[in-house]
Amino acid sequence: MVQASLKLVLEPIFEADFKPSSYGFRPNRRAQDAISEIHIFGTNKYEWVLECDIKACFDEISHTALMDRLRVRIKDKRVCSLVKAFLKSGVFTELGNKEESLTGTPQGGILSPLLANIALSALDDHFDQQWQQEMDTKRQREKRKKNGQGNWRLVRYCDDFVLMVAGDRHHAEAQREKVSAVLAPLGLRLAPEKTQVVHIDEGFTFLGFDIRRMRKRGTLKYHVYTTPSKRAIASIKDKVKAKTYRSTRHMGLDQVLRRLNRSLTGWANYFRHGVSKDVFDTIDQFAWGRLMRWTRAKYAGRTGLSMKELRRRFCDTGWRFAYNGVVFTGASSVAVTRYRHRGRNIPTPWTPKPAAAATGS
Repeated sequence: MVQASLKLVLEPIFEADFKPSSYGFRPNRRAQDAISEIHIFGTNKYEWVLECDIKACFDEISHTALMDRLRVRIKDKRVCSLVKAFLKSGVFTELGNKEESLTGTPQGGILSPLLANIALSALDDHFDQQWQQEMDTKRQREKRKKNGQGNWRLVRYCDDFVLMVAGDRHHAEAQREKVSAVLAPLGLRLAPEKTQVVHIDEGFTFLGFDIRRMRKRGTLKYHVYTTPSKRAIASIKDKVKAKTYRSTRHMGLDQVLRRLNRSLTGWANYFRHGVSKDVFDTIDQFAWGRLMRWTRAKYAGRTGLSMKELRRRFCDTGWRFAYNGVVFTGASSVAVTRYRHRGRNIPTPWTPKPAAAATGS
């Protein structure tokens, strides 16, 4: 309750300072906005991508650096002391022992995402200041290009971020050192094995999506496409397996269908703005196969359950599973739609509304 109250007080203050390049754990912003921003950059000659991964971000943020950034905006010493107390509160291990927390923010805490954003806003400030001073106008960007320099934009979702670079590979490689220099005072460092420079035509994975620029079939135009990543597909398949494993055979088919529908619909809603239709169909086919084997094993009896009998007893339209009024809808029930790019001026709940215009009688 205290952390929630603190968040209500601190969030509007820091939202006034946070830059548009940050999308994670902020009101009215979501992962799809970050992906949409990458789409725009990728189709506007920002072809090189520095894909960054911070090593143990939530565990290694320096308390001193975080409190220094907090005190710039919060002058009330009681509030600062309370935040510091949460940072230093420690954690209980599985054995019930208390361990001191000398660095990092408490994972799972209501306040932790906001504190992480406060610390990592140092990245946003650095690259935003650089953009405003050196690349803000088209003339500046063209001049840099003629002089053999690159241009870049940051897209960050909490501790996951990429730098989209217009130029050559070495321009993107050079930014690795600059990012490391910004993170070092925060007690953070990049994970070398997961931080890499790739061309957008090679593709990269960000926020569960595989992002890649490809030529549109039948045309000479290139577009940036996003599809659910292999890891995301494997994750939902594992959930389907768990919900149709033999340990669930004590449940009724209608209960299993409800649980599967909830998981598949939730997963599909996240990925519905990508090129996902074929993936949704593939996931549903996988789930149908698992359901078929689960149903035959549960209701086999002595004589077994033939496919003809399974269709007669447990399907309604064609081979669609239906039992006690519950129908298997799966991921394909979620419509795939294009996400509308909202730009870099997404309003917050505290953005003042313009005064209503006076109207004549």
